[in-house]
Amino acid sequence: MTRSFNLLDEPWIPVHFGTGERREIGLIELFKRANDITALTETSPPNLIALHRLLLAITHRALIQTKGNWKDRDRAEWYRKGLPPDALRGYLEQWRDRFWLFHPEHPFMQVAALAEAAETRDKTKPWTQITLDSANGNAPVVFDHSVDTIPSAILPAQALRNLLGFLQFTPGGLVKVIRGSDKAGALANTAAVLPLGQSLNQTLCLALHPSSRASEYDLPAWESTPPMLAALSADSRLATGPCDRYTRLSRAVLFIRDDDTSGIRHIRFAAGLALADDANAPDPMASYRIGTNGPVRVSFTEGRAVWRDLSSLMPDSSGKLAIPASVLAWAAALHEATDTWDAEVPVLVAGLASDQAKLLRWRSERFTLPAPLLLNPDAGMLLRQQLKAADDTWFRLRGIAADMIAETMPDPASKDTRTRARAVLDNGPCAAAYFANAERSLPRLLQRIANGEIDEADSHWRNTLAVSAQNAWEAVCRSLGQSTEAIRAEARTHFRLRLLLRELRGEVAGTARPTPKTEPSIEAEEVYP
Repeated sequence: MTRSFNLLDEPWIPVHFGTGERREIGLIELFKRANDITALTETSPPNLIALHRLLLAITHRALIQTKGNWKDRDRAEWYRKGLPPDALRGYLEQWRDRFWLFHPEHPFMQVAALAEAAETRDKTKPWTQITLDSANGNAPVVFDHSVDTIPSAILPAQALRNLLGFLQFTPGGLVKVIRGSDKAGALANTAAVLPLGQSLNQTLCLALHPSSRASEYDLPAWESTPPMLAALSADSRLATGPCDRYTRLSRAVLFIRDDDTSGIRHIRFAAGLALADDANAPDPMASYRIGTNGPVRVSFTEGRAVWRDLSSLMPDSSGKLAIPASVLAWAAALHEATDTWDAEVPVLVAGLASDQAKLLRWRSERFTLPAPLLLNPDAGMLLRQQLKAADDTWFRLRGIAADMIAETMPDPASKDTRTRARAVLDNGPCAAAYFANAERSLPRLLQRIANGEIDEADSHWRNTLAVSAQNAWEAVCRSLGQSTEAIRAEARTHFRLRLLLRELRGEVAGTARPTPKTEPSIEAEEVYP
């Protein structure tokens, strides 16, 4: 394989400039114009997060080699004026030979040894093997209808972006090459969190992990010794730090260039450098909520909006309710250093949810959080209480609505009837109507808590929940129609709804926030670590 497609010069990262221009650029131009770039425009959520992690690893290594250890005041200076261009350009040029996408010895983020290994030399797979939105093997169709035996060619730039996202988010499972199975990528089944700035430069400064004495040993993939077969078959090992975690070769891949199209149709594929779980060093972009069996990584759950888990992003001084992503603490520290403690912090939550080896859904959502919510544990606790009130109200409403549906069926007191009624409710408009209405009032709730308007925030949110419950109830009634059974069922249960609404609006003396009967909490599928 001859050297070609150097990532320092070739356009491969899609960006959006402040002028409105959108195009792909190489790493040299990206860091040179980081202040002019407003955002990366990669549309795949896993690829988008993986691209930011790659850029953070490059930035950290460049600063370590030229600046040594730095403080938050240094990061604040780079946030205001820009990252040192000479340091970044010098680092990239130093490692230029490791940034060739096609190279006989050091192909970027790939394993050259697969070209000669007996297990992979004559065995190839379609490039869709490393694309999280493509059908391959026995995986279900998500966004395409590709056929493994006749893959279309893909351009090198897109192939690399797909590879980066795959390495970070691939679930664990069977590999059957070099090793029978392999562990998951660093962000498998994770709703990854990334604070955003007004420019790419600010985003990198906000999410940049601190320097330490161990930073010189935290090597990204391109600075490490190219892995041989012995390393691929070895036991899993802990990450040496964020740079290692952000660029870990969780699977061994080698692109095969198609001579006819200059693109990529096939790859060589095998088990990679397995990442061991570390209870003392969770991923910096992963948040956890404390479940009954310990911390649970926040992921994307079907039918559950991400804002309901915003409390997992808030600081918790007790450590008994949540473990927020470390990048949020680093962003909060930077806002303190720049004296912008009252600023608004856009936060991207993106990633992929999976069940063992089956890919379920990906999602990308953006929230604007007032900085006090990331800095003040008391503000975080207040938000946590209000979000819990929303869930508690929903559980009570769900029980009342399910009883109403059961009243329209034969033998409404039967356990089986109630089970069927809950199934009908869960497949209807009730949950969507309730939480969609509540979400519209969320920004005002966040701002009032950040401003210290505690009573106003509580009154506003209680009234929001009452309106949301009323809208959801009406949606259920409409779905039941105007039959005699439906009208009678509504009449028998409506008094319980009225009581719930009166409690929310404070019309019942001495009432506390509504509490659920016996509803289990919805937890993500992966348990920390």
